[in-house]
Amino acid sequence: MIRSLAPLLALLLLAAPVAAQQKVNITADQFTVDENTKQAVFNGNVVVVHPSVTVNADKVEAVYGTGGASDIESFVASGAVKLETPDQTATGERAVFNPGDQLLRLTGNVKVTNPSGTVDAQELVVNLATNVSTFTSSGNGRVTGVFTSQ
Repeated sequence: MIRSLAPLLALLLLAAPVAAQQKVNITADQFTVDENTKQAVFNGNVVVVHPSVTVNADKVEAVYGTGGASDIESFVASGAVKLETPDQTATGERAVFNPGDQLLRLTGNVKVTNPSGTVDAQELVVNLATNVSTFTSSGNGRVTGVFTSQ
């Protein structure tokens, strides 16, 4: 069964800034903060390393509220996006997380792989409130899965 990366991403985005014990390392070719728009943008070879998950992307944008880094309103990773844990990898072209609706959307040639199998789709939507993951296709495409029997 494909397990969700969304709880790990949510931990990275929401808990890490306020939990001093959870150190998050972010590297990129460029980092820009715009206090007027409350937007932080990491560009070029972005790597976000948290003890539970590593996120790689061409670009990562975070919009934050009045609470600063602990008040993330939206998080978008784009380009070649990869979310990786020790036992699972998810790739796509764009990952969007909005804490307000508790939905993580990974879109564009999505592939989720772990030791039990692989699922390919155009979109993966994970509802963090219900822990339900939904893979969908687009156009004439189909969701495909290959699973290893036990």
